[in-house]
Amino acid sequence: MTEPAADSLRLPAGTRAQQQWLLSLLPAFPLVLLVLRLWYLSRQDLATMLLLVQYVSPLGLITSLTITLVWVLPAMVLLIRVFGTLLLISAPSREDARRSLLAVVTLRMPDWAVVIAVLLAAITWQMRFLPTLLMLVLMSVGLTTWLRRGDDRIVLLFMGTAVPVASAILAYLWLGPAIMAAIRGGETINAVLLGVPPAVAPVLTGPIPPGVARLGTHWAAVAASIVAPFAIGVLFMRAPILPDTAIEATAGAVVTPEATTVTREAVTPAGDDEEPAVEVWRGRLITVDDSMVTLMDADGRVRFIPSSAVRSRTLCPEAEQVPSSAVYVQGWYAEDTALEWMAPKQRRTEPDPRCQGRPVRAE
Repeated sequence: MTEPAADSLRLPAGTRAQQQWLLSLLPAFPLVLLVLRLWYLSRQDLATMLLLVQYVSPLGLITSLTITLVWVLPAMVLLIRVFGTLLLISAPSREDARRSLLAVVTLRMPDWAVVIAVLLAAITWQMRFLPTLLMLVLMSVGLTTWLRRGDDRIVLLFMGTAVPVASAILAYLWLGPAIMAAIRGGETINAVLLGVPPAVAPVLTGPIPPGVARLGTHWAAVAASIVAPFAIGVLFMRAPILPDTAIEATAGAVVTPEATTVTREAVTPAGDDEEPAVEVWRGRLITVDDSMVTLMDADGRVRFIPSSAVRSRTLCPEAEQVPSSAVYVQGWYAEDTALEWMAPKQRRTEPDPRCQGRPVRAE
């Protein structure tokens, strides 16, 4: 099968209108996410939200969004490529397939974009999801071979069967001990994620029956596009966008210090020369200037601490996700990404007493 002609890339009128709407709404999605994140952080209080809008850096918001959702972009590119190519080779006719925006986007997608998506996924996906990445790559290669070289049986046999089978064998030689460890440890999900994708890849590199082609590709992509924004929003709503800080300040100096859940402890040292009692406030640091430190506590209440009353300040580490797996793949922890494995990490030291609500001067 030859490369699609330029005429086949033209959108029907209805599909063209859908594309224009999609391109108009797509840039607004990150902006909506950023606004909702501030609304969520402010506990739905308008005054607090306006304060955050004034002081929170847009670059900080974008950075948080990028780090949190960097794995989503390659997943979208690979799924669009796989589902679109599957629709193109399985639909009763090319005219029927190009009624779907999915098929036209796939035809217009350059190969280098797919390669970049694969490389990005390889370093940002957790180890337990890399077999799924291998499956998607093998599917994309096999289905693209059907689309471009569908009349060459030798090439189809090699790219659609021989390569996936050989890849599965190599994958199981590498993943075998980890799969057995997951089974022995009762980690069913990890055993499935590590063991199933290489096995099913060889049977997913060809067309499906024309009668279910549109249902299994176009409408599956539509359903995913409806669910994905909500899933992405839930993930980003919990991403930190302000530093977690503990401040040691003179007792009573904090404006509106009536919080009931914020950690605080007053200490008055014994002796003839008594020092003013101090208390510790922990929360998200909003801004610091010459006269005031603005902090948001765990309940979303904003606290104003005079700079003259601040004794000391420290950054507190973010709470790490509790590991849910004991599986290692050739020394690589199943829940780590290649980026985490290669990049340097801060060494954990003794916890700062201020992060635990205790002043450093406490005896």
